Amino acid sequence: MPQNDPEALAALREVESQLDTRWPETKIEPSTDRIAALADLLGQPQRAYPVVHITGTNGKTSTSRMIDALFTRIGLRTGRYTSPHLQLATERISLDGAPISAQQYVDTYRDIEPYIAMVDAKSDVRMSKFEVLTGMAFAAFADAPVDVAVVEVGLGGRWDATNIADGKVAVITPIDIDHTDFLGTDILGIAAEKAGIIKEGSVAVLAEQRPEVAQVLLQRCAEVGATVARQGLEFGVLQTETAVGGQLLRLQGLGGAYDEIFLPLFGIHQAQNAAQALAAVEVFFGAGAGRKLDVDAVREAFATVTSPGRLERVRNAPSVFVDAAHNPHGARALAAALTEQFAFRKVVGVVSVMEDKDVDGILAALEPVFTEVVLTNNGSPRAMNADKLAGLAREVFGEDRIVVEPRLDDALEEAIRLAEETDGEPVSTSGVVVTGSVVTAGAARAMFGKEPQ
Repeated sequence: MPQNDPEALAALREVESQLDTRWPETKIEPSTDRIAALADLLGQPQRAYPVVHITGTNGKTSTSRMIDALFTRIGLRTGRYTSPHLQLATERISLDGAPISAQQYVDTYRDIEPYIAMVDAKSDVRMSKFEVLTGMAFAAFADAPVDVAVVEVGLGGRWDATNIADGKVAVITPIDIDHTDFLGTDILGIAAEKAGIIKEGSVAVLAEQRPEVAQVLLQRCAEVGATVARQGLEFGVLQTETAVGGQLLRLQGLGGAYDEIFLPLFGIHQAQNAAQALAAVEVFFGAGAGRKLDVDAVREAFATVTSPGRLERVRNAPSVFVDAAHNPHGARALAAALTEQFAFRKVVGVVSVMEDKDVDGILAALEPVFTEVVLTNNGSPRAMNADKLAGLAREVFGEDRIVVEPRLDDALEEAIRLAEETDGEPVSTSGVVVTGSVVTAGAARAMFGKEPQ
C-alpha cells in the first residue's frame, strides 16, 4: 500500500496516538531492562545482522544517511534507524535508504504489540515511546531481512534503548553539551555516557574531539579492547571546494585518498561527517593499509546523499534554507557554513527554539550571520513563546534587527518580504534561514511542500 494512502495514514495517526500515551523522548529512566525484555520475547532481532552504531551531539543523522548510501551503493541491503523525525514518524525506520510505508509502520507495531503488553505488565514503568520504536526498528530489520543496520542513538549511549545492540562499528561524532536535563553540563560525563556504545572487540571511529573528551573515549576503547580510528590522524578531510549545489571533496580514508567526491550538502561539518562515514564503511569491510573501497562506488554514493533539514534549500529567489540546529554547537556549524559557502549580502533568520534549550547560546552563535531575525513559534507545546524568545533576542541582536511573528507561516512570509528588500541588489544576494529546532525545520519543510524522506 502506498505510503500516502489515506487509510494507511489514518492508521498511522491512530498508532501514533497510542504511542503518545507513553513517556515521550523528553522523559527517560536510565535502564535497558524493558527493551532487553522485549528483545528476548522477539527472539533477539538486533542480533540478526551486524550493526553500525552512531552517537555524538551533532551530525548523527547526516552521518547515518551517508553510511547508508555507501552500503547501498556497494550492494548491501540496509536498515537505518534515526531520530527524531522531521515530518512523519515513518522517517525514523528506513529500508534500502527510504522510509518504510505508513502501512508497514502500523503492521510492525501491531505485530509486536502483544509482546509490548507483556513487558508493560511485568514492569513498574511502561515502555517509553522511544523504546517501542526501537523494538519496531529492530524487528523490521530482522523481518526484511537487512545485511546491515545503521542505528543512531536516541540520547546519550550507555542507557539508550539502542544499546542492546552490539555494534561492530561504533561511530562517535563531535561531542558537545546538549540535553542537559538528562546528561548534565559536565562534558566528560556526557562523553562517558556516549562512550558506552563502544563494545568489546569493536572498532571505534572517532570524530575530532576536545582533548579531554578524546581521552575519555580512548580510555573506554582501552577498557574493552576496541580498535580506534581517529579523524585528523587515521582519516580526515584533505580538501574542500565549493561547488554548485554542494562541495567537492578530497577525503583521506583508512585505505588511501579518495578524490573528486561531490557531496550535495553544505558546510565543513558535512565534509567531516563524510570522512567519518567513509572510514566507518571502510572499517566494516576491512579496508585499510592500502585496501580501498571502489572509488567510483564511493563517488556515486556520496553524490546521492540527502539530509533533509540540514541547511536544505526549499525555495529559490530568495533562497530559503531550513536547518535543524537546536544547540550552540549546531548553530555555530550553521553560521560557519553560511559564511564559507555562500556570498549573501543579507540573511534573514526565522527562529523558534524549544524552551529547554540553551537559547542564549544559539542566538549568540547566529548573531554574526543574521542581518535580521524573525522570532516565532513552531507550534510545539515545548516551544518557547515568541515574545519571550524576542526578549532574549533583543539582548543579542538589538531592537532594530528583530521582528516578532507568533505564527510560523506569518514569520516565513515576513522573512521573505524582508529578504526581497535588497536596495537595488539582485534578490539572489539575499537568503532566509529557518532554524532553532528539528520541529521548526520539519514544519517549514512541510509548508514548502517537501515530502518526508
